[in-house]
Amino acid sequence: MTESRAAGMVRVVGREADRATRLLHRAREARLSGERASVVPRAEIDASWNRAARSGVDPEQSPESELLGADEIEHRRRGTVLGEVMPLLRAGLASIADASQQIMVVTDGEGRVLWRQGDAGVLRRAHGICLEEGAAWSETATGTNAIGTALATRAPVQVHSAEHFVRALHDWTCAAAPVRDPRDGRLVGIVDVSGPASTFHPATLALVDSVARLAEAEIRTRHLAAIERLRSVAAPILCRLEGRALAVDAHGRLAAVTGMPPVDRLPLPKSLRPGPVWLPSLGMCRVEPLPGGWLVRVADGGGEGPPRRVELDLSRPRALAVRLTGPLGACTQPLSPRHAELLYALAVHREGRTASELARDLFGDATRTVTVRAEVSRLRRHLAEVLAHRPYRFGDGVEVEVVHPEHPADLLPWSTAPVVTASRAAAEP
Repeated sequence: MTESRAAGMVRVVGREADRATRLLHRAREARLSGERASVVPRAEIDASWNRAARSGVDPEQSPESELLGADEIEHRRRGTVLGEVMPLLRAGLASIADASQQIMVVTDGEGRVLWRQGDAGVLRRAHGICLEEGAAWSETATGTNAIGTALATRAPVQVHSAEHFVRALHDWTCAAAPVRDPRDGRLVGIVDVSGPASTFHPATLALVDSVARLAEAEIRTRHLAAIERLRSVAAPILCRLEGRALAVDAHGRLAAVTGMPPVDRLPLPKSLRPGPVWLPSLGMCRVEPLPGGWLVRVADGGGEGPPRRVELDLSRPRALAVRLTGPLGACTQPLSPRHAELLYALAVHREGRTASELARDLFGDATRTVTVRAEVSRLRRHLAEVLAHRPYRFGDGVEVEVVHPEHPADLLPWSTAPVVTASRAAAEP
């Protein structure tokens, strides 16, 4: 096995694991000293080291964080859907972590630790690296680590020994996976298993990712039950109304509708109050509270006053959003990574793109037009007021602004879309 290959492999045991760890140490030391390394880490670790260095994380400083207070931790626990699935997470991971001398850690979407459970001795050791409730474990706070890197990439990751950017974490191994809310696709937190480096096992990451997916399935099941309860309340009300109206939950998911075609989800402002409100897909509406959701009544002439300005906010990779501003107000819509890539391609090419051109922009393959058309169709359900077609483009008279991250390399950092990678490369000094 070549040295470069060994440095990229952590799924080895015994002597090979020791050798791979030594090679990782050499690769890290070469990177920090600015020397050319004869060995290289895995691509995701290499990218994370770069982000940590740009963030100013001190690789020789032990992790430290200003812990959240007990009241704030409890507030965040009550405010996250993860609290509803903690029994499942404990059943799936905590007992296994305890038996294997590891601990289970659950964070919110900012990387703040909300729950810990597992081996008592490891919990005591975790205090020495500030892996405790209320601590911040994003990459900007602690460098490369499974929690922070999973947050940055939105993908499961295992970080072992010297793959950690901070030296004090080299005696640890960790595997983490993101948990998304199926109702709106937002990342709500990270599930992690951490322990001494000697407890490394190649199957840990698969286990953590499987339990994270089970948690998402449980959230979905609970949501469907809540939708049914809302529908039972809303259906008799809608039967008595004239005109167009919908009943949606707090996330905009449809429970019942009358006088108009059904939609999967109605984009709602972050702070919605009873009374008149302008919604991008419907125009002027009046909303009223229902148990577990909202009654939305579309006003006559509700399609008037389309947005005149679009702000595509890509400054925070974990909070992608598009903000629409029109004569009657503004509305912010969260974006999935794929839809962020698509809107970015249209922002770069204001003249418009055909389906094959967009396929080349997103996938490097002009033949993937079916996928492109399906994604555009989903996107236009929420942004029909500002998106035109034949070719696909932002509508005439719509002002478009892209808010970029502070560093060009952080533009949609997980994306491999040619239109994005080309922009990152062009911005490099």
